[in-house]
Amino acid sequence: MMTTPRYLIPFDTRQAVHQFTDILIIGGGLAGLRAANAVAPHHSVLIVTKEELRESNSNYAQGGIAGVWDPEDCFEHHIQDTLVAGANLCDDDVVSMVVREAPRRIEELVRWGTRFDQAQGDFALGREGGHSHERILHAHGDATGAEIMRAVIQRTRDLKNVRIMENTFTIDLLTHEGRCRGAVIRPADGPILMVWAKETILCTGGAGQIFRESTNPPVATADGTSLAYRAGAELSDMEFMQFHPTVLYIAGSSRSLITEAVRGEGAHLVDATGYRFMPDFDPRAELAPRDIVSQSIFTHMQRVSHPCVYLDLSHLDSEKVVQRFPGIAKLCKKFGLDITSDRIPVRPGAHYMLGGVTVDRQGRSSLPGLWAAGEVTSSGLHGANRLASNSLLEGLVYGAAAGFSASRAAGEGLFEMRASSIRQSVCTSTESFDIADVRVSLKSLMGRLVGVHRDADGLQEAADSVRALAAYVMNHQFDTVEGWELQNLLTTASIMIVSAIERTESRGVHFRSDYPQRDDPNWRRHLTVQTNVDGGYPQRGELLQSPAVEVSPLKPPANALPVQTNPSKS
Repeated sequence: MMTTPRYLIPFDTRQAVHQFTDILIIGGGLAGLRAANAVAPHHSVLIVTKEELRESNSNYAQGGIAGVWDPEDCFEHHIQDTLVAGANLCDDDVVSMVVREAPRRIEELVRWGTRFDQAQGDFALGREGGHSHERILHAHGDATGAEIMRAVIQRTRDLKNVRIMENTFTIDLLTHEGRCRGAVIRPADGPILMVWAKETILCTGGAGQIFRESTNPPVATADGTSLAYRAGAELSDMEFMQFHPTVLYIAGSSRSLITEAVRGEGAHLVDATGYRFMPDFDPRAELAPRDIVSQSIFTHMQRVSHPCVYLDLSHLDSEKVVQRFPGIAKLCKKFGLDITSDRIPVRPGAHYMLGGVTVDRQGRSSLPGLWAAGEVTSSGLHGANRLASNSLLEGLVYGAAAGFSASRAAGEGLFEMRASSIRQSVCTSTESFDIADVRVSLKSLMGRLVGVHRDADGLQEAADSVRALAAYVMNHQFDTVEGWELQNLLTTASIMIVSAIERTESRGVHFRSDYPQRDDPNWRRHLTVQTNVDGGYPQRGELLQSPAVEVSPLKPPANALPVQTNPSKS
């Protein structure tokens, strides 16, 4: 019987090295840094990030951040666009909260030193798929995430109450008596540490490295969803992985994102013959939401038996194209492509994990003491398909909310912060295998069977294959980051597969060719997954032997806090 341990490594807290902090933040992307800035200055904060602060999905965000600025635009339009893109699975109140909070949070970034592109003395606004108006703010053309992170990193480093540990891997959350108490971490240049915290905020980002074709950096190995699952937190909407329609496809090279803003500026999607095919699928053509564009590309690739399609910008003003997309122009030039005249080969790739840790509007998870923000969560904002450029916005709004709320909880908590007695026994394993080879096998089968198009036979084959891999990988106690990452990839992949098997309809980014229609009467519901953990003591349980999935209505967790419209200024 295949099993998985509660903790990935053996330890005994009675013989460990300990550190204490009021607030522990796991992850150094935009959500994590914004959370740190929302914590009251009298509380100590420790940020733990597995690599350098700049190495996050936030930093690589090209397109921009969405917000209502154009006089012809309004909150209601942005809300409606988000709801339409989300395929009738968004939380209406959450969408309204985030959209209305956007201008305030963006103005905050400007005060902190972020330099967005300007036009005639005001923000230069772009438009992307699914948006009815120009409302995308960008920086340096196509380097918005890097510019925002530059400013927020500098501000965070200046905070007196915040300490940052880079190149430090979080192995597991510590739980005791039904509450999250901190985390087990491994610094790059020291022993395993037990970090004890009054409140813990999870901001670890996404899971794109589960798939071979991905826009995500190497750090996106599903660490947050997996360690939250092992700790007993509820996950939801795990069948929804968004595939970005346009990932640069050069055989033998790493995959790179070609921002949606390229299509927003007027680029066409064509096949090898030059035929523009998107109008055949949707009247919005290239400006349809991402799920529709990705599925259309995939269908057309199958129809013409070609491994990719192409972005064509040759009909646009070449000077403006290079000025607007300098990073993409430089990237394509490495492969001998001139984006002003040559067609850019692209195909869909895993981009954004819509599911994750279930949180309320303050970022509170189902596990007491654990909060979460950003891509690691399922907040209700995105539904079954994320509207372009709403991700950085979500990181800001929920990072601020989680930081403020966790800070408040730490101040009101009556429990004593101390090291609890927790042990995980040694598991003897004689298995010897190639971690990199198993990882390649996993990524390949996920892309082939759990990608843009899915069906029951393929999903069951994926479930059987992952179970076979996990049967010997999950019982092994590794002592390297590569080993722990592999276990996290397998855990989250398993949850994604069983959730995809369970949802017998097509909705948003989840397309089942054997159930091609959306089924609102039966499936306008969330799928949740949760394991039972008793106090954090050593346990071993089945790793999703069968679809351990619950169906829940569209509502926030039972322990939801009242809505705080402006957490950082309360």
